[in-house]
Amino acid sequence: MNATATATPELAPESDEAFLSTPFVQQLIKQMRAQDTHGSWEGKTDLQLLKPFIHTAEERRALPILGDPDPETLWHLEIFYNAIAVAIERETGQMVSPMMKMSHEGFGRMVLIAGRLVVVNKQLRDVHRFGFPSLAKLSDAGSKFLTEAVAMIREFPAVAQYGA
Repeated sequence: MNATATATPELAPESDEAFLSTPFVQQLIKQMRAQDTHGSWEGKTDLQLLKPFIHTAEERRALPILGDPDPETLWHLEIFYNAIAVAIERETGQMVSPMMKMSHEGFGRMVLIAGRLVVVNKQLRDVHRFGFPSLAKLSDAGSKFLTEAVAMIREFPAVAQYGA
């Protein structure tokens, strides 16, 4: 086994800057900082704030999948999709509303809606283990949703407008 297989899920510092500067990751960081109403995270770096979204394979395997999903995991799932919604709003000027339906077993659906247009429709499975193996994968997942949603809104602007 090589040394990188047991390394932490965070990337090298020179690589982190590129991922930390993407519009989605910037919005995710803002969403996390907005949740800190008492200022207890002021000393945390952006990477430290993003750690709950990044899990190594070993960390994922250690998470229990029986019982209800952890409330903190559900909270992080909501913040992830809220960050996508706000990033879409900033890019398009269209208001985007997230809606999540989740069973107690960790299965459900997340949709992001702009006007009458569903711009993200994600079936959720195994929510108990929500997370990404690296900052790059986190950035790529959010950026992909963002790019596809913006393209859809630009293709169907009349449907995406409220009151249309």
